Amino acid sequence: MTNGLGQKRPASFSEWARTWGEKIAAPVARVLERLGLTPNGVTLFGLALNFGVAVVLALGYTAWGGWLLLLAGAFDALDGALARQMNRKTRFGGFLDSTCDRYAEAAIFLGLMIPFLRAGPQGQMQVILIFVTLVGSILVSYTRARAEGLGLDCKVGLLTRLERFLIMAAALILNQVTLALWFLAVLTHFTALQRIAYVRRITRENDQM
Repeated sequence: MTNGLGQKRPASFSEWARTWGEKIAAPVARVLERLGLTPNGVTLFGLALNFGVAVVLALGYTAWGGWLLLLAGAFDALDGALARQMNRKTRFGGFLDSTCDRYAEAAIFLGLMIPFLRAGPQGQMQVILIFVTLVGSILVSYTRARAEGLGLDCKVGLLTRLERFLIMAAALILNQVTLALWFLAVLTHFTALQRIAYVRRITRENDQM
């Protein structure tokens, strides 16, 4: 992998997992193509599933929400696999996928927040942690998007969306939501700072050439 300036960087866990996920998703994509589905349709269906998960979480079914979140997350790989299968990878498709990812993540956190809001003062800390985590998650995505606007590849950092997704799903299933929120609240912002530092270093090296 390169950073956009021809410099190599090691592959991240999310890139490694995506490579393996694509191999698993490819046979499913062939079935979806035969069913007449489109990549953008799969993306929107995945978003609808995430909205459904948010409702389940809002109703207080935490463990069920975790299992359903894993199911909804599978569509993150399927839309891209279907696009490759049909040779219909488009810039709009990538844009739509990223936009839906942000809506999905926000919906999950909103659904998670509602039971804590109902709990009153006892849930205040969790509500704050959810807000801080959501802001951090948005900044992780924004720093990458802004870097790509400068022509740089910026997939570095501890917690990409895949890691955040896996941590949240595991926390919901194991009923360790508060612990996971502390972890995410700190490390999402740390990841954003990692990306800021990375872009600063790369651009400064380029500017000095």
